[in-house]
Amino acid sequence: MRPSLPSVVLAWAASLLLGEHAAAQRGPDSAASVSVPARAQQAAAATPADGKTQAAATTPDGRSRAIPVLSLSEALTYAARHQPSLQAARARIEVARRSVSVAYAEWLPQLGATAQLFGGTMNNSTAMFSSVRTMDLPRIGGSKSPTEVDLQEAYPSTLVGIGLRQTVFDFGRIAAQVALADHEVRIASHRVELEQLELGLAVESAYYAVLAAKAVERAAQEAYARAVLRMELVQAGVARGLRPPIDLTRAEVDRTRFDVGKTRARGNIELAQAQLAAVVGWTEPLLDAQDVEPDDEQPLPLLGEAFQRAIDTEPTVRVAVARLVQQQTVTRQALMQWMPSLQLTASVSGRAGGAPLSSGPSGFSGWVPEVANWDVGLVLSVPILDGVLIAKRNQSHAQEEVLRHEVDAAKRQVLTNVTRAFTGFQLARESLRALRSAASAARQNYDQASARFRSGLASSIELADAEALRTEADIQLAIGRFEIARSRALFQRALAAGL
Repeated sequence: MRPSLPSVVLAWAASLLLGEHAAAQRGPDSAASVSVPARAQQAAAATPADGKTQAAATTPDGRSRAIPVLSLSEALTYAARHQPSLQAARARIEVARRSVSVAYAEWLPQLGATAQLFGGTMNNSTAMFSSVRTMDLPRIGGSKSPTEVDLQEAYPSTLVGIGLRQTVFDFGRIAAQVALADHEVRIASHRVELEQLELGLAVESAYYAVLAAKAVERAAQEAYARAVLRMELVQAGVARGLRPPIDLTRAEVDRTRFDVGKTRARGNIELAQAQLAAVVGWTEPLLDAQDVEPDDEQPLPLLGEAFQRAIDTEPTVRVAVARLVQQQTVTRQALMQWMPSLQLTASVSGRAGGAPLSSGPSGFSGWVPEVANWDVGLVLSVPILDGVLIAKRNQSHAQEEVLRHEVDAAKRQVLTNVTRAFTGFQLARESLRALRSAASAARQNYDQASARFRSGLASSIELADAEALRTEADIQLAIGRFEIARSRALFQRALAAGL
């Protein structure tokens, strides 16, 4: 899974704003920490974004700027078209397809040429030449050169020629190579599916992180507004002699603390927007998310059905199975290397050698390849014994066993992911109900404490404590609402939904 910067951002924002119960007694330097897991996965694509919808943001120097706003489906569609990591995965499919063309290319004729110039002794020959990969050079002639050879005498030898090779029949060897390349194309396609799911997970993670950061910022704004109102009430009470001056000092400290939290929460929104822009592949540094209400009522499919669907559609399982089948093809290809190969060969050449014949001088200087020859033939190559091929086949068999275990491990991991996602959603839904009750109770507690404070029956400490509880409950409820969307998205990712 990819690391989630939005979860860190939200945890930081929440820790700055959650004035816990003890914080009311310890003062403004205390803060509660909240762990917010990464947001989640992929949804159905819709029409692409036109970038015209914009939200306002304020820069640190106080100036206002417009930020493009996308819906979740628009963000997913844009990412699918512009995210470099997904584009790279798709490009790898084309690379794999080119490997199929490389295998088929063995059926194409090979045309090559050579030009050679040698100098040396010519014992048992009138000319010399070297075999080259691009053409076949049949040896012509078998007459012994001079009967008495002086190894200190050297003669020139030249050759120019052009040759053609064409595979006539390979007994299935090339077909095995093509099948191996085809499996690589399938694996690359499954990896694109996996990248699509991971990208969708990252996009939705960043998208809901922006929305949660906005919810945290709204809670901070409300907490700051209540702190300002409380300070005004305390200020009026101190002016009339109804409150001690220390109450005003404490109210000012609380107001300043919530003001700092509000400022940092606003900055955390921009951090989440920057992460969303990076994940989507947006051209501008910031991208905003359109406000949506998470759906916490839609039920999930039955766990048994989810298991089977995940096993059938999960790209990691498909990749593991495809790699096993590919390795089995490698084993067959190693066996096919024992098959014969029938090739057509033809060449036209000009040669000359300066060495004398046994009957006397040849009449050629050897510097000009003026003796013409041509040839056409069929060449059958039959491997008899090759220890390297035997070793490769044994190695491939051993690798097949490894990949079988990896397929089992991938399936077990999918079942684990589905179970965890299903349980996580159930817990998130139950937690949301409890968080709503807690938020309602915290608001009632604050209202009661505020009424007591106005009537002079409660101290500023009691009101600060009620304020801290309400702020914490509001933030936890805001995060819990989007936790439902995160959990549902994780479950859809575990099912490989969208493929």
